[in-house]
Amino acid sequence: EVQLQASGGGLVQAGGPLRLSCSASGFTFADCDIAWFRQVPGKEREGVSWISNKDESIFYADSVKGRFSISSDNAKNTVYLQMNSLKPDDTAVYYCAVATEKITGVWVKLGLQTPFRVGDYDYWGQGTLVTVSS
Repeated sequence: EVQLQASGGGLVQAGGPLRLSCSASGFTFADCDIAWFRQVPGKEREGVSWISNKDESIFYADSVKGRFSISSDNAKNTVYLQMNSLKPDDTAVYYCAVATEKITGVWVKLGLQTPFRVGDYDYWGQGTLVTVSS
């Protein structure tokens, strides 16, 4: 059974840091792509960051570049999202998601494929709420 467990959300002041974790089980972690998405009520789910465990490619949304950092620990089957310099606009429920075969790292690097198409992801975690106060 595939399981994704997102954790680490909470309340933080603007400018502060927070680290999210996504623990995975039930599939071959090293053969997949993992992304963090976020969603606020009334808006579409948006991609934040993506990492390929196949070739270690990484991608960030423009809104978080330079502030967020994604990393993967294959030994622990866990992906992290380090969020620094948080802004009130970062307030959202954050989800981790796994894509097993629909994303090609080289195409992402060449700008031919976005890693943030919701339909490309096979499994989703339950979400963790991040609230950034001003």
